[in-house]
Amino acid sequence: MRLRAGIVVFPGSNCDRDLYYALERAGFVPRFLWHGESQLPPLEAVFLPGGFSYGDYLRAGAIARFAPIMSAVEAFWRKGGFVMGICNGFQILTEAGWLPGALRKNSGGRFLCTTVTIELRGVSPLSDYIGGRAYRLPIAHGEGRYEPAGSLPPGRLHYVPAPAPNGSFAAIAGLINAEGTVLGLMPHPERACDPYQGHLDGLDFLRGIARYLAAR
Repeated sequence: MRLRAGIVVFPGSNCDRDLYYALERAGFVPRFLWHGESQLPPLEAVFLPGGFSYGDYLRAGAIARFAPIMSAVEAFWRKGGFVMGICNGFQILTEAGWLPGALRKNSGGRFLCTTVTIELRGVSPLSDYIGGRAYRLPIAHGEGRYEPAGSLPPGRLHYVPAPAPNGSFAAIAGLINAEGTVLGLMPHPERACDPYQGHLDGLDFLRGIARYLAAR
């Protein structure tokens, strides 16, 4: 059975269709979920895509975290479902308190649009599926500087080599909770999933996620 994945669309999402295409190539059966819905269909994964969700002028993700669908998404991962937030989606995950810390304005105050290298460090349920190698992925954000709060989960994705281009604490590019059910990532794997985009590391990353979910 192919894995069913929901992509939550917020007002201002602009990577939802890119992610749809990437997930199809990675072996998922994706569908869009409007942020105003209050229930989820049967799914194996939920993705919060990049973009500029409504309310970002206050703080990235600060209003989107209150969207009606977020209660259903929280119930989903607390029961063992898998949720991944990319860029603005990662910001929403931290604003919701599902991952610790916050994403602040980049050091230097500039929007960054470039390609970075990341790798997974530490112990995570996903280590066998996305660990053991580096990934070259694009970034495009103005508020991607990670600031910690409380204990960090053992599974972390880091920019390599350090320091991070955005000034993130410990060069953190993403976090995975200890249970392996919530993953936040600033770089965009969906923008590196086809030869016309220059490289396929993002597709490899998403296929690793698919293998992880299939093995659970």
